[in-house]
Amino acid sequence: MTSPTGINRFELSAAVVQVQSLRYTPAGIPAVNLVLEHESTVVELDVPRSVKLQLKAVAFGALAETLSRQSLEMTGRFQGFVANSRNGKGVVFHIQDFSKT
Repeated sequence: MTSPTGINRFELSAAVVQVQSLRYTPAGIPAVNLVLEHESTVVELDVPRSVKLQLKAVAFGALAETLSRQSLEMTGRFQGFVANSRNGKGVVFHIQDFSKT
């Protein structure tokens, strides 16, 4: 089901655990692929639950250039949206903004 007014916002505090080399799209836009790692405790049905995950992410433009220079294990707050990966297997977090924590 698709909706033109659907909401797709994603926010995550995470550490950068993998950064690939800066690349350029065929249109000449800087792009970088990353892997983020998140760990927290959340409450679900009144029961604390430990959550740990790794998530593939991508950034474009000036943000890609900035993120490509970050050190591994840099922690931050990342905001953007999620979409299917290009091959349709899995989800990719498209980072649109981040701030170091």
